[in-house]
Amino acid sequence: MELMTDQRFRKTVKIFRALFFIGTMCLTVLMLAYFSVLGYAKILGPPPLAVPQSTLFLTDDGKVFGESDSGQKRYWVPLKDVSPDLVKATLSIEDRNFYGHSGFDYKRIAGAALADIKAMAKVQGASTITQQYARNLYLEHDKTWKRKAAEAFYTIRLEMNYSKNEILEGYLNTIYYGNGSYGVQAASQYYYGKDARDLSLAESAMLAGIPKGPGIYSPFASMEKASGRQQIILNAMESKGYISKKEAKSAASQELELVGEHPTGDLGQAPYFLDAVKNALKNTLQLDDRTIELGGLKVYTTLDLKQQKLAEEAVANHISNETDIQAGLVAMDPKNGHVKALVGGRNYEDSPFNRAVQAVRQPGSTLKPLLYYAALEQGFTPSTTMKSELTTFRFDDGDEEYTPHNFNNKYADGEITMAQALALSDNVYAVKTHLFLGEETLIETAERFGITSKMDEVPSLALGTSGVRVIEMAGAYSILANGGEKVAPVLIHRVEDHSGEVIYEHDEKGEPVLQPELASVMTHMMTGMFDKKLNGYSSVTGSSMADEMTRPYAGKSGSTETDSWMVGFAPQLVTAVWTGYDKGKPIELTAEKSISKNVWLDFMEKALEDEPRKKFKKGKGTVAVYVNPENGKLATDDCPIKRLTYFKAGTEPQEYCTDHLDEEEHLHKEKKHEEKHEKQPWYKRIWGS
Repeated sequence: MELMTDQRFRKTVKIFRALFFIGTMCLTVLMLAYFSVLGYAKILGPPPLAVPQSTLFLTDDGKVFGESDSGQKRYWVPLKDVSPDLVKATLSIEDRNFYGHSGFDYKRIAGAALADIKAMAKVQGASTITQQYARNLYLEHDKTWKRKAAEAFYTIRLEMNYSKNEILEGYLNTIYYGNGSYGVQAASQYYYGKDARDLSLAESAMLAGIPKGPGIYSPFASMEKASGRQQIILNAMESKGYISKKEAKSAASQELELVGEHPTGDLGQAPYFLDAVKNALKNTLQLDDRTIELGGLKVYTTLDLKQQKLAEEAVANHISNETDIQAGLVAMDPKNGHVKALVGGRNYEDSPFNRAVQAVRQPGSTLKPLLYYAALEQGFTPSTTMKSELTTFRFDDGDEEYTPHNFNNKYADGEITMAQALALSDNVYAVKTHLFLGEETLIETAERFGITSKMDEVPSLALGTSGVRVIEMAGAYSILANGGEKVAPVLIHRVEDHSGEVIYEHDEKGEPVLQPELASVMTHMMTGMFDKKLNGYSSVTGSSMADEMTRPYAGKSGSTETDSWMVGFAPQLVTAVWTGYDKGKPIELTAEKSISKNVWLDFMEKALEDEPRKKFKKGKGTVAVYVNPENGKLATDDCPIKRLTYFKAGTEPQEYCTDHLDEEEHLHKEKKHEEKHEKQPWYKRIWGS
């Protein structure tokens, strides 16, 4: 008997030893596996936190006018910009021990397992916030063991590499709240029409209850169930010590104002502008398409929605639906180059081709102000005269000929001034000036004005035969309008990434590229196109617009067989307008030839309606004298026409007009002028000012 007992004891010991060995081996394997997983997770480093987020495009006053997303409204906000009540409500209902565990709440897991066993069904969840975040970031929401293992591994990686606050912030920005709202910011805006930072306790408690079942606990699905879950969360917050019983009771009794729509702002406006902005993000900032579309960027643009609407209306009002004429318009602030409005065509849905920034069209006579500015630098003045008559220019020993023509083949057949030539758009004067300066001069000057389109070194370039873009002409005229400071068209002034960090900010600093006194002279000359017809004086190209103008403008129109332009400015705003057919069909109807002018004036008048009526200031280093515009000489009291004209100091005319004086009066005027000149101080006589 004792022998049998002893044998059984030894056998039992062997079994326990075997079990202990097996247990030890299993534990060792498990420990090795665990530490191997930890080591592998450490080697892999932090998992990426990139999630699709809506990119927002904002106007110059911060309104959203464009958004790109994949159907998921998601706007990332830092944890500090989330209501503390919402944070506490979420922790209370989703993961009470969030700050106390390392990704897995084993006590909660055990409790959930027991509850499931008792109910013989899945009745209680045990996923921590970190586990849910891992699932939202990287995994599908299926219930396979493979998915659960992957979830556990990503949970370990998240906990090893990110702080608790970073994980909580990520979770709050990725969890689904129903109705296309991903993250607390999109949800706050959809349900309550406010930012996540501004949520009340009552709003927070109801919102925190939605993720458990958006189709059940959304107040728009069932207010009764939403309120019941809100009460559960308030009780949980009270038991956790986050709020008092009185606060819980007060929050539960509050009647909430629900919105039920996403704050999409003025989406759909300015589609051509939006395309141009996206193109700038890609080509200037070198951002890839996915980052632009789903990177959660905030793109602060220069768009003025009021001016944009006026620009679109001006195009629609002046172009008949019966014609295929197209339009391009760019309006800019000349001080900083900010593009305030942009129209790339009449209908974006019919044609997304952006004629404001993509189309290269002949600018015609709108190039002449650049030519005449170059002439001013070479000693020309507004009073410099040349003969305007039908002229044939011969090149290469007479082998090549070029004969420019004026509109309707009208010529002065006599001397005209540069100021007249600009106002009347005389082509002969322009070509003579171009050839005198050298054909390369206009090309070099255009480059200084920001024109990047290729220009041909030919005599006809003076008449705008090389194509340019509408946005380039707006930029070029802006340099004249601001007194000679280099400005390039700006569509974006700041870009923030999903975390609010500024990744781009436009440098507003300009640099002088023109002589300011000559820019002032040129600008004042460009006001001449709007002079009214007086005393038989030849009609200028913009005289028909003068009666509708309520403020001073400077500008130039231009036309070719296939293109019609108007580019001009007030001190506060520059606008360039092109109209024509896409395929270069000739513009034949008289009414269609004036569309660009009508669009331009309509837009400028309405865009500046509430702005002060500013005059163009006389630049430092310039003088203003009255001249007879027909000959450029100093006007006398007897001249039937006199026009105040700016000159660079020292280049103003010294000779009086004698066309309307008898000989005795002429001598008297000349003597009086000489006496006045002699009485000037010696330093003014030396320096000519």
